[in-house]
Amino acid sequence: MACCRRCLCCQCCCGEGETRTPEELLQWTILGETHGEDEILPRKDYESLDYDRCINEPFMEVLDGMDNKKARKYEVVKWVVVFAIGACTGLVGLFVDFFVRLFSHLKFSVVEKSVEACTEKGCLALSLLELLAFNMTFIFIASVLVLIEPVAAGSGIPEIKCYLNGVKIPGIVRLRTFLCKAVGVLFTVAGGLFVGKEGPMIHSGAIVGAGLPQFQSITFKKICFNFPYFRTDRDKRDFVSAGAAAGVAAAFGAPIGGTLFSLEEGSSFWNQELTWKVLFCSMSATFTLNFFRSGILYNSWGSFQLPGLLNFGEFKCSDSDKKCHLWTAVDLAFFVVMGIFGGLLGALFNCLNKRLAKYRMRNVHPKAKFVRVLESLLVTMVTTIVLFVASMTLGECRDLSPPTNSDNATHVSNSEDVNSTIKTFFCPNKTYNDMATLFFNPQEVAIHQLFHQDSTFSPVSLSIFFVLYFLLACWTYGISVPSGLFVPSLLCGAAYGRLVANILKTYIGMDHVYSGTFALVGAASFLGGVVRMTISLTVILIESTNEITYGLPIMITLMVAKWTGDFFNKGIYDIHIKLSGVPLLEWETEVEMDKLTASDIMEPNLTYVYPHTRIQSLVSILRTTVYHAFPVVTENRGNEKEFMKGNILISNNIRFKKSSILTRAGEQRRRSQSMKSYPSSELRNVCDELVGTEQAEEAEDMLQQMLERRHVPYPNLYPDQSPSEEWTMEERFRPLTFHGLILRSQLVNLLIGGVCYAENQSSATQPRLSYTEMTEDYPRYPDIHDLDLALLNPRMIVDVAPYMNPCPYTVSPNTRVSQVFNLFRTMGLRHLPVVNAVGEIVGIITRHNLTHEFLLAKLRQHCITI
Repeated sequence: MACCRRCLCCQCCCGEGETRTPEELLQWTILGETHGEDEILPRKDYESLDYDRCINEPFMEVLDGMDNKKARKYEVVKWVVVFAIGACTGLVGLFVDFFVRLFSHLKFSVVEKSVEACTEKGCLALSLLELLAFNMTFIFIASVLVLIEPVAAGSGIPEIKCYLNGVKIPGIVRLRTFLCKAVGVLFTVAGGLFVGKEGPMIHSGAIVGAGLPQFQSITFKKICFNFPYFRTDRDKRDFVSAGAAAGVAAAFGAPIGGTLFSLEEGSSFWNQELTWKVLFCSMSATFTLNFFRSGILYNSWGSFQLPGLLNFGEFKCSDSDKKCHLWTAVDLAFFVVMGIFGGLLGALFNCLNKRLAKYRMRNVHPKAKFVRVLESLLVTMVTTIVLFVASMTLGECRDLSPPTNSDNATHVSNSEDVNSTIKTFFCPNKTYNDMATLFFNPQEVAIHQLFHQDSTFSPVSLSIFFVLYFLLACWTYGISVPSGLFVPSLLCGAAYGRLVANILKTYIGMDHVYSGTFALVGAASFLGGVVRMTISLTVILIESTNEITYGLPIMITLMVAKWTGDFFNKGIYDIHIKLSGVPLLEWETEVEMDKLTASDIMEPNLTYVYPHTRIQSLVSILRTTVYHAFPVVTENRGNEKEFMKGNILISNNIRFKKSSILTRAGEQRRRSQSMKSYPSSELRNVCDELVGTEQAEEAEDMLQQMLERRHVPYPNLYPDQSPSEEWTMEERFRPLTFHGLILRSQLVNLLIGGVCYAENQSSATQPRLSYTEMTEDYPRYPDIHDLDLALLNPRMIVDVAPYMNPCPYTVSPNTRVSQVFNLFRTMGLRHLPVVNAVGEIVGIITRHNLTHEFLLAKLRQHCITI
């Protein structure tokens, strides 16, 4: 009963709960949305990737022809492609950074001149209008680009996390998405919204990794090269992992952190070879971006001074200040407390953003597309007005202290760079406006100010800045523009950390406190509380600071922030993944789920094919189902009596197949009914010859008999008859021996390629398709509804055995859910057949059968049954 009570508890952010019956949960999980009261459409949006190799005959022919020389050539090509992915990702980062700097410099230079002139003349409203014009123009362009490709909205990290988890999201790695993302994010960042370009960089790198090895484009048909390698989900997902890691490396100058990010954020399959390739790709991205940025910005080609788009600068006390320390053991206690508050703030941020996302899903997304553009413009207008008014009315004029007298001084050159970006708006000479310095600078510059500014920021200004930035960043994330969350979270957390340092200095008298360290720890705590990453984020921040001594404070802060935040809700990316309905598989199942077995969660009603199946039957199956794979089975009529001697088969069949007795017969009737309208002229001619001048109704009956009869050298094409109450136990539970799996795309390719033979011929006369021909349309295989059925001969027979996967992973019906889950996720499977002790398939397990909602519903049913 305790189990049942725990299962029936609804856990949700901020305490809201939704109660569904187990049946409703099953329908929601498997079938997706409910349209109306009765109509439930199958969920077709999210298809699993297939990481398991299909060891069929075409693949074995390629493997047999692969000698050592060809294998080495293949490996060299893969390394070259990995390097190209990293270099291209670095160039993408260079492109985005260059134009963001260009547009931001243009905007701020015009507005600053206007503010300086209008401060004396009293025309600040004109300056505000100029800033609004710049920002709203940029955001309008970004929103229009998202209308062209809606998948380009947001950071893209949740979608890439799903892809690495094994879910194929439509359009997520297309070239059009890449163009809209890369161009849109530079306008979004330049438009003054509280977003970052680092998240979209990860998405852009993943798209480069997915598309570059294919040497073809669906968006631009003319980009098509004869390159037959890497045409599998297995290779493509490895390259996506490398591209995502390269995006992190280019964004933060952290190649090791990028590798760990790709590992931590969802890659279900990993090995030593992949680790080395991903790290090499990250290195190439980092050094490509570093080489060009150092040369363009400092005219110092080859000096490698700027490793990433976001550089935290050097944390170092001056030699003259002997009391200054980056951090001490006493500070660790404050870091733990900051981690707790960072986790709380991150949980609050995620909760508010979740409510906003639900509101958008109900009230904004169903409306016309231009409403999303208006929402983006509204957020831009409010953000611009708030930062302008806050800088003008709430900022304090602070004295700029010389670097040598600072308690936390850094290098003079670094201080000069930071001091050159201060803003003196509305302040007299030798003072600066602390609020305007944070609002009227690019976000990366504002982070530098909080990390390295020698002079102090007013606690009141830091508090106001934190609250405004927190609320506006929460409102912004989720609108229809390309946007990242790393930089806003870092900036918001840095203000929180700098505020803590000011309080410790002013009110507690801890003069040794290094404000930059507390700002960094605050940034880590808030970012960790929002995204809930640990290992990869620790290494990213260490690499970004170039200070290994920060490893322990950052690690402790991130762990505490994650534990605190997880007590209330999940990370922001997991929340948005769940809201979008993507069947993401977690790292492992809950302990209580082991009360279930594979037989409890599998789908028992199967649509299957025989090794030798007529074209009319294949077409009927493909046109009347949405399944992506079909078991290949035979009926063991000759040996069924020996199989039935034991009680195991009978009990298993009664337990696992009783509910599908009528389903098998209904499937045959459905196939026959769907073939009545088959447009093949040959089938109609045969029908006409058989019936002669009889009535049309009799012709249909004759056609039905022809479709249902058994064709004698192929006795297993169709069952003899439908089940009836007079059948014996042996007849009722005739076993279906499992031989393998064949994919929908493979069956369609066989039909297109004319792979079939006539009834009076041997299957050896059937044409053969090579591995290259089977994969040339990857990843967009043709659909059965695109075929011209008039060109197919329905009486021809297809031998599917050479093209099926004869050795897929299988599990027993009694296998526990945790074992099923680990096998499915670790091996990156798409379908997992359930086969009993005598080789009969009794069900199949897909990704949707392993989602938390589905397992929870099944556990509720299990508890109720007990």
